[in-house]
Amino acid sequence: MHDLFRRFAERTAHAAGTPWSFVLAVLTIIIWGASGSYFHYSDTWQLVINTSTTIITFMMVFLIQNTQNRETRIVSLKLDELLRGVEGARTGMVQLDHMSDEDLEHVRQEFTRLREKYAPLVDDDLAHVAMELEARKRQEAGR
Repeated sequence: MHDLFRRFAERTAHAAGTPWSFVLAVLTIIIWGASGSYFHYSDTWQLVINTSTTIITFMMVFLIQNTQNRETRIVSLKLDELLRGVEGARTGMVQLDHMSDEDLEHVRQEFTRLREKYAPLVDDDLAHVAMELEARKRQEAGR
């Protein structure tokens, strides 16, 4: 049952994100709007579009949320694997999703402190790489 729902949710979320779905939605609104004079802009005419869009939106929230949750889990697992595979990486970062908001803020502050401390070194390295690339371009142009 879960696998069937997952596949349905993924396919529906993918289909809803295509340009053709947007075109279909716009055409639906145009047809509905154009039909207003035929139905004398009645309450029923308005109720049809309101009810339809509410039901579709309600259902899509669950389908898209399911797909988003799955994608988030997949990305987290991939990042966890990278952290475990990189020598010197702090594998404790794998547990970030289990931390409180306060603990996450402490981690963010630590990264800010590290960035401020080591940014001049990284910037120097990047500037050096940029100068080396420019020198190579000049050398190749001179050939």
